[in-house]
Amino acid sequence: MDEDLRERVRREAEVDALYNALKHGSDAQVGALMGPMMGENPEFREHGDEVPGVVAPVVEDVNALSTEEKRERLEELAPERLAELDAEDEGEEHPLPDLPNVEEYDEVRMRCAPNPNGPWHIGHARMPAVIGSYKERYDGWMLVRFDDTDPETKRPLDWVYDQVLEDVAYLGFEPDEVITASDRLDTYYEYARDLIEMDGAYTCSCPAEEFSELKNSGEACPHREKDTETVLSEFESMVDGEYDSGEMVLRVKTDITHKNPALRDFVAFRIIDTPHPRPEAEDYRCWPMLDFQSGIDDHLTGVTHIIRGIDLQDSAKRQGFVYDYFGWEYPEVVHWGHVQVDEYDVKMSTSTIREKIEAGEFDGWDDPRVPTLLSTKRRGIQGEAIVDAMVELGTSTSDVDLAMSSVYANNRDRIDDESPRCFFVSDGVELPISGGPDSAHPPVHPEHEERGERDIPVGDAVLVEEDDLPEPGEKLWLKGYGPVAYDGDALTVTDDDIDLVREQDVDVVQWVPADESVPVRMRTPDGDVSGRAEPGLAEYDADQTLQFVRVGFVRVDYVAQRATEQSSGDKPRDRHEDEESVVYYAHP
Repeated sequence: MDEDLRERVRREAEVDALYNALKHGSDAQVGALMGPMMGENPEFREHGDEVPGVVAPVVEDVNALSTEEKRERLEELAPERLAELDAEDEGEEHPLPDLPNVEEYDEVRMRCAPNPNGPWHIGHARMPAVIGSYKERYDGWMLVRFDDTDPETKRPLDWVYDQVLEDVAYLGFEPDEVITASDRLDTYYEYARDLIEMDGAYTCSCPAEEFSELKNSGEACPHREKDTETVLSEFESMVDGEYDSGEMVLRVKTDITHKNPALRDFVAFRIIDTPHPRPEAEDYRCWPMLDFQSGIDDHLTGVTHIIRGIDLQDSAKRQGFVYDYFGWEYPEVVHWGHVQVDEYDVKMSTSTIREKIEAGEFDGWDDPRVPTLLSTKRRGIQGEAIVDAMVELGTSTSDVDLAMSSVYANNRDRIDDESPRCFFVSDGVELPISGGPDSAHPPVHPEHEERGERDIPVGDAVLVEEDDLPEPGEKLWLKGYGPVAYDGDALTVTDDDIDLVREQDVDVVQWVPADESVPVRMRTPDGDVSGRAEPGLAEYDADQTLQFVRVGFVRVDYVAQRATEQSSGDKPRDRHEDEESVVYYAHP
């Protein structure tokens, strides 16, 4: 990042931090600033790893100001933002806009409706994040409904039902009720029969291409005027599985001359020969289309507010015809744009991810290169960090971008204080070292002296990253150990003090002992990195988050068993050569 761009980041961060601190009457948070700032300044995104480091000291300086000083500074930098603050009504502010007409309902009831054809990717998290947040805000009710009525093109995976509920819990929410559409076929059949008796639906055996031509020209299907008894009989034959796929459908009568051809006499039920993977539903062949099934379920479960993509506006209109037949009141609808997530190379699509896993390009749904919640969880990213970033995007009808750097900033705020420090070296150069103490004792956490120190044996040689080595004849500061001179082949401890770093711009670098260090494989979104960590890593349990100094935060996934062998002395010495430990990289 060049200095001009760095200065722009500082200026934007200062204005946003001042505004947020004054608006909420509390300290500004780096994580809360990142999403909106990245969204409004796309040119910042390619420097996402650097931006939080530029923003953090700015936020710290802002938080040190008094309220009056903050107001004066904001008026100096962005008087229009201060005017905006002063014009706002008093009262509690929410990142999300008010839901429409909530005062007309005894309870706000909302639903997430996942298709269990694969575990959730990060984009899917927006729905439960926003609905769960509205539930908390309005003391409302939340349903998880599995829309699994397409056993062919969106074939469910049996393990995904439980996984989605685990993902909801990972994001910090608990549904009030869980239902599965494939358990409710008989209910949908009953409402279809009622609709037929109202002359609101008819069975149609037109080939798809033939009906499409009629529909597009505004001409009625020749089957549209069948008598009710015939339609009921043919629908029962559909239910009994007497037709082949594509041979017969049930259509809802709408307006065959409607200006939008997509709304003309749409399909409510069709035949699918592929058995459903759930044993409870494998014998069914007559399956409802999503618009019919979802509309019926929304009414029966008392849903008051629906959030759906702007591309699904026709769904609400199709369902509106069914609601009109039954005399029901349609729920309030909020349409929003798509969310795009940066950083990942793979398309944010369940089917695409599934294909790449099956082709062996990824290890599984929790591969760190895959944009799934299984992956972010394994990397040590807390669900609440994703929720906060999603909520900050609001519910705009425009497409929005989620910068993963905002998720990382949120997560950093949550785990930094609880993450012990640890040294890790990749591409290490082994160098003899002499003239200093036998061990180093850096703090477990630099901001918490009470947590004690790490004991790192130095031995006869250390590993230092090749890129960190100075020119021969220059010096280094081994972090937590002290100053050393480098002659091109070895390191020698010197008696310099910290002014060496402050005044001579000597680098402070991480290192590990050559003999006692632990082999580690660090799994990252860019591929695996092999290296070695200080021996204390072997003492941590799986799921512990650590900060690899100057590298980033990681989650311990697996710790190799420590074997021992007899040394030349009396005590056995630890060996870590047999198997490597594994950590997952979270973020800088």
